[in-house]
Amino acid sequence: MTDTADAAEAADPAVGAERRKTARVRWAAGAAVALALLFAGAAAVASAREDGPAPRAAGAPAPDSADAGFARDMAVHHQQAVEMSFIVRDRTKDEDVRRLAYDIANTQANQRGMLLGWLDLWGLPKIAGGDEPPMAWMGGSGGGRHAHGGHHPDGDGDGDGVLMAGMASRAELERLARLDGEEAEVFYLQLMTDHHKGGVAMAEACASRCTVPVEQRLARGMVEGQQSELGLMRDMLTERKARPRS
Repeated sequence: MTDTADAAEAADPAVGAERRKTARVRWAAGAAVALALLFAGAAAVASAREDGPAPRAAGAPAPDSADAGFARDMAVHHQQAVEMSFIVRDRTKDEDVRRLAYDIANTQANQRGMLLGWLDLWGLPKIAGGDEPPMAWMGGSGGGRHAHGGHHPDGDGDGDGVLMAGMASRAELERLARLDGEEAEVFYLQLMTDHHKGGVAMAEACASRCTVPVEQRLARGMVEGQQSELGLMRDMLTERKARPRS
């Protein structure tokens, strides 16, 4: 900070506040770029490993276990939540929505990295083999409004890209990218509410079915965190004279 800047801030506190706000915005933008680079690097590593997966580790969960299924499916589920959060970040200037979107993107990107890391550690594939549908590990307890379609890590498949309960379709993502301001805020909050409901159901299933203690703890943390965010998003929709879609 220069002497001139110090003098200006001392003379007018609003100048200091504006400078601090600008610094926060730049920090958030830099963090977003870092996350994008992280995703790109992780995708490159995953692609390289698909040609020669590591052998299954001793004592690792079975490929068709709840532990493996949850790790694979929730990684895909989280990927879309991060994508939607980055979309709305550029479609609104509302600080509350942008803060929520950043928190969701940051949290779910970190959790996704843990899930994919466990699959690597266990020597298990990141894509379910054969014709096994998403959420099959839940033993028929999955489903919901968006519980159909193929299983592909990039989000392609039947049902307009819908893979699992709560996930948005390609058409819905395209619509979100076209909206601005409060319309974008409302649609994002509605989509993310559906998304969280599907995620909570999956995490609750892992908490009761998974056998790896650290994964069970992560699942329970997801339930708690996403239920809290569901309440926050309901209140934010009410403030905008809107409501969840289901």
